[in-house]
Amino acid sequence: MIQLNQLTTERRNPQTTHIDELDTLAMVTLINQEDQKVPLAVAEVLPQIAAAIDVITGRLSHGGRLIYIGAGTSGRLGILDAVECPPTYSTDPDLVQGLIAGGLPAIFKAQEGAEDDPQLAQHDLEEIRFAKSDVLVGIAASGRTPYVIGGLQYAKELGAATIAVSCSTVSKIAEIADIAITPVTGPEAITGSTRMKAGTAQKLVLNMLSTGTMIKLGKVYGNLMVDVKTSNLKLEERARRIVMEAAGCSREEAILALAQANGSAKLAILLQLTGCTPAEGQVLLDKAQGKLGLALQKKEMAQ
Repeated sequence: MIQLNQLTTERRNPQTTHIDELDTLAMVTLINQEDQKVPLAVAEVLPQIAAAIDVITGRLSHGGRLIYIGAGTSGRLGILDAVECPPTYSTDPDLVQGLIAGGLPAIFKAQEGAEDDPQLAQHDLEEIRFAKSDVLVGIAASGRTPYVIGGLQYAKELGAATIAVSCSTVSKIAEIADIAITPVTGPEAITGSTRMKAGTAQKLVLNMLSTGTMIKLGKVYGNLMVDVKTSNLKLEERARRIVMEAAGCSREEAILALAQANGSAKLAILLQLTGCTPAEGQVLLDKAQGKLGLALQKKEMAQ
């Protein structure tokens, strides 16, 4: 018997016991009041989030990868975070990946039974050649999903870094992982519907993990995504605006610099601010490990 009564995420919320009797505005007001508790819960675990970012950054800096693993909503949130990294930060699609119990079909249609198989997680990790150098982030609102538990246990056996993201005070994955991130969001407005507050908290945490890591890897200059991948018209225009903002140049100058930099906003900014050639700029960036601010400092010191 699964002891759901022990899980914070499965308890009945006393604030919403009569939500079915309310008019529509009162109903959504009540849900909104519950949602406002989410960022406060996340604020309580910021030290753990920061520690996780440092671990992930260290692993990725030395050839490792960031892998999310989860089932249902949790798995989909991991995939959502992972697939946004290549267009936003020009990362290789393999660098940040999301695995979900049940595979590709589970992204679009619930495959509820798949989450009960811990061995399936090991199989999925072996499929992507998960290694000691990688980081595994296990995501489960309840903290007890067998698929996620199996994945974290396998990762620990390999010696990989492990992080758990859950929303229940009784969390098995928190016990297994090296770092436990546990924003306790309390009972859901609809009992057990963890796609609501728990899912929102998980989304906020994953946003911080990937964004914080990319900032520390030098893919952000100020608050500009200077490694944006210009893969469509909107992103091409965003790159122009980034160059204009960072370099204080005209749109025409930004377009020319981007053409010289083969679409790289980071390199285009460097060309505009220093007057160096694309080859010289790339050498500067390589020496600065891709960090634009450091490359500019090195160029200034060399003059």
